[in-house]
Amino acid sequence: MGMHKDQRACRRVDCHDRPILSYGHMVRIAHVTDCYLPRTGGIETQVRALARHQAASGHEVSIITATPGVKRSGTEIVDGLAVTRITAKIPGDLPIHPRTRHHVAAALQENPVDVVHVHVGVISPFAWGAIRAAYQLKIPTVVTVHGIWGPLASPGYRLSELIAKWATWGITISAVSQVAAKTIERAVPTLGEVLVLPNGIDVQDWQLPVRQHDSSTLNLVTVMRLAPRKRTLPLLKIVKAAQERAGITMRIHLRLVGDGPERSRAESFVHQHGLKNLVSFTGRLDHAGIREIFAMSDVYVQPSVKESFGIAALEARAAGLPVIARSQTGTTQFIRDHQEGLLAQTDSGMASAIASLAADRALLAQLGEYNRSTAPEQSWPMVLARVDEAYARARHLD
Repeated sequence: MGMHKDQRACRRVDCHDRPILSYGHMVRIAHVTDCYLPRTGGIETQVRALARHQAASGHEVSIITATPGVKRSGTEIVDGLAVTRITAKIPGDLPIHPRTRHHVAAALQENPVDVVHVHVGVISPFAWGAIRAAYQLKIPTVVTVHGIWGPLASPGYRLSELIAKWATWGITISAVSQVAAKTIERAVPTLGEVLVLPNGIDVQDWQLPVRQHDSSTLNLVTVMRLAPRKRTLPLLKIVKAAQERAGITMRIHLRLVGDGPERSRAESFVHQHGLKNLVSFTGRLDHAGIREIFAMSDVYVQPSVKESFGIAALEARAAGLPVIARSQTGTTQFIRDHQEGLLAQTDSGMASAIASLAADRALLAQLGEYNRSTAPEQSWPMVLARVDEAYARARHLD
């Protein structure tokens, strides 16, 4: 793997008294996440992609999670990576274990690593315990926060307290966007600068050729979990308002890709408000299916306001679609107003932005051409370089 002999032979207690190999060399990495495959949410998908790209670069990568798999507990191989599952019989298979620190410490002692990379949301009890285990073993640790919280969110206050403690332990704190990083910095003023480690995509996997569309219809698309936090019902109200503002000569149509607990309510809303001609539900689609929907679409819309990044919006932007989103979100990491799309401060502003692109085909074409001709910087080579730099910083390396 590229390790020096003395690194392989060093006793467990001494291994982490020496600096890990610097950026550009091979290191042993353990990613810790409450949820992982077979769950397929945003954090799980990004951790999987990051781990696979690191392994492809020659690093030795493993996963520690509280999510059951083929094996409820123990280690199995997924995507060629060792996945250690530390689970307890909790109602609903919640990713919680009463002795997280003990079991994670044992896993790290059995399979020593050079750096632990912990991925947390606003509530991540398993990850919190793993951070304590890594600190106990004096392993360099990077924590990436994959969420943002509002001023009244009590879980956010708890996370703020923990981040402040972790910083005193010498742990490197990061977030997936500048917006998320600033949220942490405001919540923990003594922390200083929070690193930004953005999510990444394989840009070439999303690029599409130009297709001619019917100029009398503005085809919208969104890809999301149909859940209250993603604001499914507000999106339907936005589309309804946009159609009213666009007038009878222009049809607006939304394809809503995804599934979740709010789907039945959303379908009822569409039926009750006579929106069947404006909204289609596709259910969950794989990569090829989403690409095909993107190819039929003119604009991507993202209604959520507590979005720390917005990976589906980045994929749509790579496909050449202008993105309409709220200006308070982490999507502004890669969407600038009137550059890659349109940003709005309110839902009413989003409806107006949709109506404006329905009317102004020149602006629609301009935004689309920019996105097709200019690749986003959040590609995996850039993301991997940022992550390697964070690992070096965790060991105070230049």
